[in-house]
Amino acid sequence: MQKIKNLACLLVFSLLLFSCGEYQKVLNKGSIEDQYKMAVKMYESKNYSKALRLFEKVTPAYRGKPQMERVQFMVAQSNFNEKNYSIAGYYFDRFTKNYSKSSKKEDAAFLSAYSYKLASPVFSKDPTDTNKALEAFQIFINTYPNSSKIDEANKHYKEIRYKLQQKYFEIAKTYYITSGYDMRNYKAAIQAFDNLLSDYLGSEFKEEALYYRLKAAHDFVLKSTDRRKTNRIKDAIEAYEKLERNYPESKFMEECNEMLATLNKEQKRVDSIIAKVEKSAKAKEQEEKNTKEK
Repeated sequence: MQKIKNLACLLVFSLLLFSCGEYQKVLNKGSIEDQYKMAVKMYESKNYSKALRLFEKVTPAYRGKPQMERVQFMVAQSNFNEKNYSIAGYYFDRFTKNYSKSSKKEDAAFLSAYSYKLASPVFSKDPTDTNKALEAFQIFINTYPNSSKIDEANKHYKEIRYKLQQKYFEIAKTYYITSGYDMRNYKAAIQAFDNLLSDYLGSEFKEEALYYRLKAAHDFVLKSTDRRKTNRIKDAIEAYEKLERNYPESKFMEECNEMLATLNKEQKRVDSIIAKVEKSAKAKEQEEKNTKEK
């Protein structure tokens, strides 16, 4: 029994050795046709990294030929299976554009979007692939509303959309948190929260975004000079009213009411100062007028 096992192992090893030798021979010295056949063989045996090396060699020769449709799909699928997701997304997308009548177009469109989703990093990183995935899934949903994959596509779309919202919410929040070190960050935080709320209507972060938007505007007022406060108080009060209108029972309402009270108090103080300044200016103007008349 042991001898049989040893012979079997030796046979498998010999086959692998022969296969590797055959692959290297075709890779380095084989004809284009032989390399194509070996690439397909490697692809079908799920040896995708070796298949990709061969496809890279034969692609220039097959451009514009019927085989190229199959080559391009296998290249995309090989990259996907090798977890080169960003590259796979690119090649699947190219396939849908180059072969608009292909029976594999729908699969390629879905896999392009899904590849970009798998390539997309955590929400705190560069969102390039995440944005590509969101756009690709939106196109797929619009193009193939009756697809068997439509439910899965909608699920992925919602997950990606949430990830992007989370990213932009955290960016805006970071601007607010660091505002104490740089006054310009108050403006940046307010603008970032406004962008989030306008770009993602019905956002899962809407209530919290409105709350932090108010906090940023409120704190910006308190850190501003008196001559700049009037418009900033108005903006902060409008932020309060928007939060109250959308979430009258918000868990943040108690704190927001305190901020509103502070803003109203500050508005009265600033109005009083403005009134005194205007009164003084008018008195001075009248005095100068009386002096001239004499």
